Parts: sequence; C-alpha cells; structure tokens
Amino acid sequence: MSTQTSTPTSAGTPGFQLPKWAGSFGFQIIAALIVGLGLGLLAKYTGSTKAEPNALGATLQTIGSSYVSLLQTAVVPLIFTAVVSSISNLRAVSNAARLAWNTLLWFAITSLIAVLIGIGLGVLLQPGANTGIPQETQYAGKSGSWWAFLTGLFPKNFLGLGASTSVTDGVATTAVSFNVLQILVIAIAVGIAALKVGKAAEPFLTLNASALAVIQKVLWWIIRIAPLGTVGLIGNAVAIYGWDTIGSLGKFTVAIYTGLALVLFVVYPVLIRSHGLSVRQYFSGVWPAVQLAFVSRSSVGTLPLTQRVTERSLGVPRAYASFAVPLGATTKMDGCAAIYPAVSAIFVAQFFGIQLDVTQYVLIALVSVLGSAATAGTTGAVVMLTLTLSTLGLPLAGVGLLLAIDPILDMGRTAVNVAGQALVPTIVAKRQGILDESLYNAPRTGDPFTDDSGETAADATAADSAGSPPTAPDATRAPAVDARELADAKA
Repeated sequence: MSTQTSTPTSAGTPGFQLPKWAGSFGFQIIAALIVGLGLGLLAKYTGSTKAEPNALGATLQTIGSSYVSLLQTAVVPLIFTAVVSSISNLRAVSNAARLAWNTLLWFAITSLIAVLIGIGLGVLLQPGANTGIPQETQYAGKSGSWWAFLTGLFPKNFLGLGASTSVTDGVATTAVSFNVLQILVIAIAVGIAALKVGKAAEPFLTLNASALAVIQKVLWWIIRIAPLGTVGLIGNAVAIYGWDTIGSLGKFTVAIYTGLALVLFVVYPVLIRSHGLSVRQYFSGVWPAVQLAFVSRSSVGTLPLTQRVTERSLGVPRAYASFAVPLGATTKMDGCAAIYPAVSAIFVAQFFGIQLDVTQYVLIALVSVLGSAATAGTTGAVVMLTLTLSTLGLPLAGVGLLLAIDPILDMGRTAVNVAGQALVPTIVAKRQGILDESLYNAPRTGDPFTDDSGETAADATAADSAGSPPTAPDATRAPAVDARELADAKA
C-alpha cells in the first residue's frame, strides 16, 4: 500500500503576485513609453531611417501603424451608433437643447482662451526669428478652406466614405477613407428621425443599442493592448525623428509645448476649481485617456476611452456624455485648432519677415474658434494651419518647414484635445446640476477599464455599499436621470 505525501500550504498564503499598481493601465502605458523610447533609440543608433528602416525599426513601425489601424477600423460604426443612441437617450432629458447650446458655448470659450495663450507665446518667444533654416519654395500638401468645410457637410453616400485609387508600377491600389464630420451629420439626422418616428423606430433603436454594445466590447479589447501599440508608436517616432529634428526648431517646439502645458495644467484646473470641483479628481479621472491620446495621436481613436472616463470617473450622465464627447472628438481641439495654428501662423509670419497687425491677430482667434470643425476627419492640425495661413494671406510654403517635427508635436496636441473633450461635458453637467459628484469624488482605487458589461444593478449596489468605486452602466441600459430631471420631463 503506497502512501502519497504532499507539502502542506497555508490556506491564506497566495502564490507570487504582482503589486496591484503594476497591473494598472496607467502603469502599463508608462512602462511601454519607457520601453518604446529605449527601442526607438536603439533602432536609430543602429542605422534605422524613415526611408530604409532596419529590422527593429520596421518592427516598431508595423506594430504602431497596425494598432492605429485597429482603432480607426472601429471609428465609423462607433460614431454612428453612439450618436444615434445618444440622441435617442436625450428624450429622457428635459433640457437637451440647453445642454447642446451650453456645450458649444464652452467649446468656444475654452478655444478662445487657448488661442489667446498661443498668440501671446508667439509674440513673446518669437519662434520664427533667426531660425537659420533654409526657406522652402512651395507646399504641395492638402490645404484647408472654408468652402471645403461647408461642402464637406453634405455626405456623398450614406456611410460618409470615400475611395481613391493610385497606380504604381502598373499596380492599382485603392484606399478607403472616411469623413468624420459627414458621419456625424448622418448620425444626427438618423437619430432625430428616429425620435420623430416614435414607437415604430423602437426596433431600430434596440438594434442600434445592441450594435453599440458589441462595438464597445471589441474596442475594449483593442484598448487593452494599448501598451503594445505604445511601444511601437513611441519607438517608431524616436527612431525616425529623434531629438536632432526637434533641435532645429527648438524655440517653436518650446513655444508649442509651453502653450499646451499652460492650457492643460493652468487653464483647465482654474476652470475646474472655479466650478467647485477637485482638480486632483479631474486629472486622476481623465489621465488614462490623456495617456492613450498622447501615444496614439488620435482624438477619434481615443473616443471610447474618453467617453468611458467622462461617464465613469467624472460622473457625467451617459445620456449627455454620449452626445458631447463624440461631438468634442470631431470639433473640440484646443491643441490642434487653437494653440498650434496660432503659434505656427506667427512663426510663419516672422520667418518670412511679415508684420502682423491687430486685425490679423483677431482673425487668428476667429479662425481658431470657428474653424476647428473644418479639420474633422482630415489630417487635423496641418489642415487647420493651412486654413489659418490662407485666411491671413500668409505663405503656405511655411507649412513645409513644420512638417518635420509634426508627429512629435502631435502627441502633446492630441493629449490636450482629449483633456478638453472631457472637461467641457464635466463643466456643463456641473452647471446644469446633473453631474454625479459622488462618482466624481469617488476614490480611484479600482481599474476603470474592467469589463463590466455583464454587471447587474444589484452587483453595482453591492459594490457601492462595499466602498468600491461606482461602475458605468451597461451600454444597452437607459441612462440614469436624476429626480429633478424626471419631474421636469413629466411636467
């Protein structure tokens, strides 16, 4: 008879586990930034270039571009289903028109503050004076115009998609693109029509809500691998551009990042504090989306994460956040459409020895406040810059000077864009009395990116009673509306 022996273990002694902070999304992104920086420097100093990348450089480029492609793939269905769902949800809110108006008003206010900071820095730091850079003869890239913006509002097909074909060495390649602004127009029209149709549209709205839940599930899978994408994106940027390129436009780079820092760490905190909210809670809530925006350089690609933290961490009601955040992702760009074009326009004027008068400075502010929507669905800041230069009558050749360091600047610009896209709904919700301040002030002890799609109301209640941070409701549920709103709606 054989006897089996086993080594006893203490029932309460778990095996080796990583510290809780090591498993957080924020730590993973920071770690990926460090790893990407190291690999990028290694690729650069082993001979990798943009035209001829070595094995490491090509790997980083492939990882980064593939991750951005994954994000962009889900943009069209996400915006359409999210906006249609948000408009249908607004029927439960009695003050929808006032919320929309206040959102647009605060978009304009914050953009105006940002562009004034940009103008001030351009005048003070003189980034375009004595650069020692040879002048470019022409700029052959895409240019923005007011007419293109107005005609771009009208969709050419139901999905707002476009296709272009190019022939290289006898091989035809077709690329499909989308116009975010057109998709937004289509979604708003469909959502309003569904509201007008009434009961007959209920099956469609139910299907749309289910599709939104499925798309969000896929997006969360993509966002969970953001650290891997971060390694590729940062590594590729460092391998191609390094610090040498930044040095040739040092004053301009300093001016841009100084403006971005002032908006993000001075203006936004002042606005938050002036509305009686905690600055620390705002940053702890929005920071994961800011991190992802910094590395992905895509406000629209970061949209699902921005909306999640706005609802789940900052306490903005889903019925309102699902309208304001997608709108902000396409039209609210304090970095790309305010700071950057203001400083860049002054740079170009100083570079070519052109004196700007008060009227032209006013035009810079006007274009920045009203023109950010003109960049929706396009190449963002570059198109916004050409729109500003053409409005002022400045040489478009100046754009070519700045393209070399655009990816480095775009990281900071997009981070500020996303922070502002979460800030405005928070401020408006607070001013309208619909902000869930208990959720806003809740401790950030849990992972805000856990999959809670299967959570029930009872689970949420139990979690709240146990002291855990509240979680966002399921995407298919009707948004919560406070008692005052319900009373107004019934009245």
